[in-house]
Amino acid sequence: MERMYLFNEKFNKAFNSIILPIKLIIPQPLIKQIPYLTTNREIRVEKVLEHVKGRCLDIGCGDNELIKEYRSKGGNGIGIDVYPWDGVDKVVSDSSKLPFENKSFDCITFVASLNHIPNRNEVLKESYRILKEDGIIIITFLSPIISFLWHKICFWDQDQKKRGMKNGEVYGFTGNQVIALLNKTGYRIVEQKKFSWGLNHIYVGSKIL
Repeated sequence: MERMYLFNEKFNKAFNSIILPIKLIIPQPLIKQIPYLTTNREIRVEKVLEHVKGRCLDIGCGDNELIKEYRSKGGNGIGIDVYPWDGVDKVVSDSSKLPFENKSFDCITFVASLNHIPNRNEVLKESYRILKEDGIIIITFLSPIISFLWHKICFWDQDQKKRGMKNGEVYGFTGNQVIALLNKTGYRIVEQKKFSWGLNHIYVGSKIL
């Protein structure tokens, strides 16, 4: 039974990867209703969870899908956002001024959210303050062109419907921009990968002590 489960899991991942271009034009809420298909958000969460450790803080958590999934696996985490999405653990007025003690998290994540944070330099510096010395920071992002196109076609995205793009938000990053942001705010890159046909990126960083 276990071998059959592993086979099915591997088959599902391979199948979803192969049909990715088709899934990009299908509304994500509809994909969620179809057995064996995974949404782009679910894929991102899965990739991030491969790296998450210890007590985790997800900044710009939206509906808190990452932390909910992490908790279901026995993890300890908190999801915060400046917008009161359903499922958020704590709404904050400014992500650069967080009510947490120094070095109180093992992991801080920005899942497709850093580009939506106008004061991202200050938020990354605040993240440095509350991250343990051996902690990690995880960022997922799209390139500017892909992000622009995605935001234009995803009419089902509640974030776009309710908020849109505010002053200071940008459509994705280049890899060099993310590296520069992290270096400037006290981090170095320890791992970087592409996934979903290379359209999405995940960067893992650690503190420069």
